[in-house]
Amino acid sequence: MLTAVVQSAKLKLGKSLKYVFIILVVILTISLIRNIIKISQAGKRIDEARVKVRELKEENLKLENRLDEVQSEAYIEKELRDKLGLAKEGETILVLPDEQTLRALAPRSQEEQEVLPDASWKKWMKLFF
Repeated sequence: MLTAVVQSAKLKLGKSLKYVFIILVVILTISLIRNIIKISQAGKRIDEARVKVRELKEENLKLENRLDEVQSEAYIEKELRDKLGLAKEGETILVLPDEQTLRALAPRSQEEQEVLPDASWKKWMKLFF
């Protein structure tokens, strides 16, 4: 009888261990899947960060080139001439008006000359005669 009770207890313990083992395997599998997903997402974020770093480096290089250009003597001289109207010693500055003013002041070619409409009396003459 005692052996039957012991065997019964061993069977119950064996079944319990079996269920515990199955639950443990399921929990570990779920944890593994979650970790794989997190690693995949982290890899995507790293790739996005690398792309952003590359873009920022390119933008930085462009800005550095622009800074070098702006700090050059030729650029400074050009800006002084264009925006401030300054000139070197002995140079004469010639400032032209804008294009619309030039067109208004320039003599018109024959194609551009305005054709005036006929006078009213001429229209009446053409109508009756």
